[in-house]
Amino acid sequence: MQNADCVKRSSEWLRKRLPEDFSPRIALVLGTGLGGVAARIHDLAAFAYDQIPDFPTASVESHSGKVSAARLAGRDVLLWQGRLHLYEGRSEAEVCQCVRVSAELGVKTLVLTNASGALNPLFEAGELMAITDHINLTGHNPLIGPNHDAWGPRFPDMSQVYSPRLVALALAKAAGQDIRLERGVYAGVLGPSLETPAETRFLRNAGADAVGMSTVMEAIAARHLGMEILGLACLVNKNLPDCMAEVSLEEILAVAAGAGEKLGRLVAAVVEAL
Repeated sequence: MQNADCVKRSSEWLRKRLPEDFSPRIALVLGTGLGGVAARIHDLAAFAYDQIPDFPTASVESHSGKVSAARLAGRDVLLWQGRLHLYEGRSEAEVCQCVRVSAELGVKTLVLTNASGALNPLFEAGELMAITDHINLTGHNPLIGPNHDAWGPRFPDMSQVYSPRLVALALAKAAGQDIRLERGVYAGVLGPSLETPAETRFLRNAGADAVGMSTVMEAIAARHLGMEILGLACLVNKNLPDCMAEVSLEEILAVAAGAGEKLGRLVAAVVEAL
């Protein structure tokens, strides 16, 4: 169920409380361990999710659960710190509510960030990847149920979910700052268990370069809304099916924090150029 009424109530509550001269056209969603990106952002106002009517709360460690009206590189942005995941038992609508509320508040460009496992053997942990396409292996879709025509068509085109223009811009800005930015396909899985060696081999053979437990629901909802999307994955570990190493959340958070500075610089440069 897409739940347009909840989106309307949440967005109206926020609209009344945002600064009068605040007009966001860009929204950022921060992934696991990437809260350090917020250090580059000047908050004008911030609201905890549990303050917002009909808005779900985040429960995952490293997701602070707030939205900020902020300025980044001279641009007004909505910053969502506290992603919702299907593996928490959240519905597709709850996972995508931040995207739909952003659209109601005027956002046209969405930057999705996440922490992912590298599948491509040429990629290294601690590097960044621009998402060029995705494979939805969650078994879910945020457009299930009656279509809300005000948001978009019943059968939205998915031939270019991630904007080639924004990928090219990100690559140019990364090169200018000596940041290595890979390009690749992101496989979205349900989680919360990490991948087995056989699953890792399957995903790589299917054409995926990185794997994670977020992003695809939000990207589908944003594409339905007609948003332009940039996806940036922080590669926090390397999945090699023939010599799989155990990985803990603590290790993932440590690598994500280390890469957060690069990600912050890159996001700021992209936002400034928009």
